[in-house]
Amino acid sequence: MTTPSGSVRANLVDIAARRIFAAEIGWSAGVIGRIDELGAANPAWPCLLPGFIDAHVHIESSLLPPAEFARLAVRHGTVASVSDPHEIANVLGLDGVRWMLANAAQTPFHVLFGAPSCVPATAFETAGARLGVADIETLFATPGIGYLSEVMNFPGVLAGDPGLLAMIAAARRHGLPVDGHAPGLSGEAAAAYASAGIGTDHECATLGEAEDKLRAGMAILIREGSAARNFETLHPLISRYPGRIMLCTDDCHPDDLARGHIDRLVARAIAHGHDLFAVLEAACLTPQRHYGLALGQLRVGDPFNAALVDNLRDFTVRATWLDGELAAENGQTCLPPVPCQPINRFAARAVRRDELCVAPSDAALSRVIDAEDGQLLTRELRLPLPGPSVTDDVLLIAVVNRYTPTAPAVALVHGFGLQAGALASSVAHDSHNVIGVGCDAASLATALNAVIAAQGGLALVDGDGQVDCLPLPIAGLMSDLAGDTVASRYAALSDGVRHRLGSPLRAPYMTLSFMALLVIPELKLSDRGLFDGRAFTLTEVACPA
Repeated sequence: MTTPSGSVRANLVDIAARRIFAAEIGWSAGVIGRIDELGAANPAWPCLLPGFIDAHVHIESSLLPPAEFARLAVRHGTVASVSDPHEIANVLGLDGVRWMLANAAQTPFHVLFGAPSCVPATAFETAGARLGVADIETLFATPGIGYLSEVMNFPGVLAGDPGLLAMIAAARRHGLPVDGHAPGLSGEAAAAYASAGIGTDHECATLGEAEDKLRAGMAILIREGSAARNFETLHPLISRYPGRIMLCTDDCHPDDLARGHIDRLVARAIAHGHDLFAVLEAACLTPQRHYGLALGQLRVGDPFNAALVDNLRDFTVRATWLDGELAAENGQTCLPPVPCQPINRFAARAVRRDELCVAPSDAALSRVIDAEDGQLLTRELRLPLPGPSVTDDVLLIAVVNRYTPTAPAVALVHGFGLQAGALASSVAHDSHNVIGVGCDAASLATALNAVIAAQGGLALVDGDGQVDCLPLPIAGLMSDLAGDTVASRYAALSDGVRHRLGSPLRAPYMTLSFMALLVIPELKLSDRGLFDGRAFTLTEVACPA
């Protein structure tokens, strides 16, 4: 890496002043010491911007630890992320959060972590840890923790759950923001949720829902991740509500991160005709204001965190600096790899194929989870099927408790479209038990057991019984391999699910991981059974006509 001193000539984009001009910017010890204006913008020069910020991302979902996530992100002009570590917290509690902080401290990339508010997310699943108010207070006193992570149990907030309200109150005492998570909430309910002290939401699926939350005083994060993709619906908000919109990925798998990050959302927003400065405010400045990040705006005295782009249409990144150090150049990272010692918790036993069946019933109908590509929300189908049917795209889904040896929970799912075989994963939001979908019990058992044998990973079993597995030794969530290697292997597994197993899903493993996320309706599966997210209670597969 270069020393944190230097200079660059470029068209400087001053977002707050809404002006662009040719300049030479000089910095020393990572801080901008001079900005020499050289006249009007030069069309032959590249443009210098404050770096991009992912305003809400679970780094663990990239399957990479923070330092390796950073090595991919900086290629795309990203200089910081606001990151909720509740994935690893659900597995390892405070030890997991501290592991993330320690790993992130070994890179100059800026990561603001939150204190996870919902560990476990609900009482209807088995997690590896439980964080209470005292733990949250401990985290608030820890350097690197700067907000209360998404409060997912919105029914609990509306019902006045004392534990949740105590966490929110603790954040407010410390002067810290509180992130929200309230899919589908609108009108008076959204206003009541916001009035509890919650300042953001990244779960909006419609403009109406988002505008209700904006009227209630919340900021809206437009999410475009690997599974949930809301940008095309929500991008009109960028111009309508400048200063109150941010951009995020939430959950971004490594192959997508290798291809692009917030830079791609900025380019898409410009292509939609949005005002340049409103777009860059959402991508670069509003997250700084909301979360108290001191990353700078490219003014004298600011730290030099910046992205140099070819132009203000495509936003192809030439270089990225972190506190004056060159972090990426011409699509290649300049950050060195950081060795890490895996940490894990895994006690699941192997699954028998005879355990992977839906209990027989005299009921007329079966409740079936209906998964939709690009959405975290599911629907409940009621179908006259006693069990799986590949012809009808109704397959077996199972969740295995990874923390205690016990029998799996089994249900039915529609939308995966497998024609043969199975896939399985230990990335299963939010408790990260082992989850799998398969055409038959034998294939599903093989896939689940491949993940269990690896003590965490992603597995594919084809119609001939051949197994491919990507181990995830860090909490069963992250790999210790190089980011590009993980991206390549993940892409190969995803391609295998599509081309060898026949699934139409764009991100089959990401979609699979959310089939256990109970806090997002309508129907999901935990290690304890089928869950109705509307009634917020466990239910049965069998149901009356």
